[in-house]
Amino acid sequence: MTTRVIQWSSGNIGRAIIRDIAQRDELELAGLYVYSPDKAGRDAGEIAGIETLGIAASMSLEAMLSTEADVVIHTPLPSLVYGDDLDADINTICQLLASGKNVITTVGYMYPQVHGPELVARLEEACQQGGSTFHSTGLNPGWLGDLLPLTMSALSSRIDQILVREITNFEFYPSPEIMFGMMGFGKSDEEFAKTAERHHFWLTGLFRENIQMMADGLGIELDGIADSMELAYAPADLQPAAGLINKGTIAGQHWQWAGMKNGRKLIVHETVWRMHQSVAPQWPEGDNSIIIEGKPRMQINFEADWIEDGLLATGMHALNAVPYVMAAEPGIKTLLDLPWIFGRGLVKY
Repeated sequence: MTTRVIQWSSGNIGRAIIRDIAQRDELELAGLYVYSPDKAGRDAGEIAGIETLGIAASMSLEAMLSTEADVVIHTPLPSLVYGDDLDADINTICQLLASGKNVITTVGYMYPQVHGPELVARLEEACQQGGSTFHSTGLNPGWLGDLLPLTMSALSSRIDQILVREITNFEFYPSPEIMFGMMGFGKSDEEFAKTAERHHFWLTGLFRENIQMMADGLGIELDGIADSMELAYAPADLQPAAGLINKGTIAGQHWQWAGMKNGRKLIVHETVWRMHQSVAPQWPEGDNSIIIEGKPRMQINFEADWIEDGLLATGMHALNAVPYVMAAEPGIKTLLDLPWIFGRGLVKY
């Protein structure tokens, strides 16, 4: 049976998903929601850089709600960071769920329990109204920083600490919207402060979800989740793929979120983000890694080029979740609730 999919947004991730849907016999593109008048009315295949698909992009929420579809892959830039309405994403998600469409998103809400009972109740009510399922995922959080350490924990006799460290050089990352708009690189302290509150709120929400989900998966009742952030500045004018970073503007961010118990950091997620390798040499360098201190000690390192296209991978982790979400009972289904997600039917021979 063919699953009809609405793609929500047509940025780098959205276009990759459209291209992939077009290649899969079990999937059919049912609609495309876009945010730009320049894209509205154009064929989805044309927007994605492939053959025409006979699906015109639309900026109409009502049109998407009335479109016959099984699932929506929701991948816009997060409204918690962009736009005037912080609740735009959750409002849209609930309307889609209530209309009977399953929703898989990459904007957050991966573990809605962190945001309190009101949000959980709202999502569950929408799911029950539409007989639909909600799932949120990503590359990190959503795979590297949660599924992998939880999987590794099955090899443990004793766990003293889990440390997930993401060390990323964004020198070759081509998205100015994300680098400058969402993440605030290239700004002065004053400019950064104007947007930092929303950025901090969104990031901290993501990684609080990440840590709390791991804690619940491991049966740990945390005392709280602490966070910290340090900035670094461009030592000279830098020219990464996203655009010019002027000397003295923000070119590095070092974040840490830690699940605390009895004064100890039990689950730690640390991110070191640089716009160029020359930034903040005093911060941790090397590979992304997952370290479980305990018995036995375990460490997995991911070299800087471990994945060719992180945006593609983010979209595919959402798209490959479709059959699992379709098979699930209505309601919120986190990574703790669904079976392992595999690349079913993707091996070519």
